[in-house]
Amino acid sequence: MPLIPQSWQVPEVFRRRLGEDAGRQRVMAAEGHLLVILHAPPRPDQDERVGRIFWRAPDGVWTPKGITHGDLAIGDLLGEYEKVVDRLDSAEDVATAASDHFAILTELTPLVRSTHNLHSALQEARQSAPDDRRLLVLRDRAYNLSRRCELLQADAKQALDFVIARRAEEQSASSQRMEIASHRLNLLAAFFFPLATVAAVLGMNLKHGLEPYDTTSSPWPLLAVLGAGLVLGGILTLFVTKR
Repeated sequence: MPLIPQSWQVPEVFRRRLGEDAGRQRVMAAEGHLLVILHAPPRPDQDERVGRIFWRAPDGVWTPKGITHGDLAIGDLLGEYEKVVDRLDSAEDVATAASDHFAILTELTPLVRSTHNLHSALQEARQSAPDDRRLLVLRDRAYNLSRRCELLQADAKQALDFVIARRAEEQSASSQRMEIASHRLNLLAAFFFPLATVAAVLGMNLKHGLEPYDTTSSPWPLLAVLGAGLVLGGILTLFVTKR
């Protein structure tokens, strides 16, 4: 289907200059007619932009009509953008994880560029039709929208940087604790390594006085020794891992 409806009585130069897709956001002027090519709010997973075309006849009548009586359809398009920005603004207020901020930035990046070009196109339309005050209002509204997107993008980037810095600090503190614990374990291993080596080589099976109890009450003496060893191991672990 043609981008410009056949029922629109626009100069033929508009149809010749407009390709198969909308292209960039811009304004065409000829013979007192004004053709404003804008884009719908972009989505992050959308490669192609959906064009929205608005025509102003020499008598000041705009086509298509706005949803609200007396308003321009361009205002309805700006309302779509504002709803998207409001949703992202609310999401940014409750975002805590880095993935949340990254998702917001992913959606904001094409939106910032689109709103900037939208404002530029409406500024160009305002210059082409300086007597149309409604274009002045829409241009100012588009500027505010573009400014909101830029500020929201800056806030999201700052919040993401803060989350990354906080995670880096936590990782650094955890690494420092692990280094201290590893150093203590190395000291203990170095201290007991010669004794453990000698015991492993020579055996050192000495009489300890528990043989009669082991004969009469086995395996409770062995379990008692194992329990005492576990308790001492827990105490040693607390010592090694303390800050």
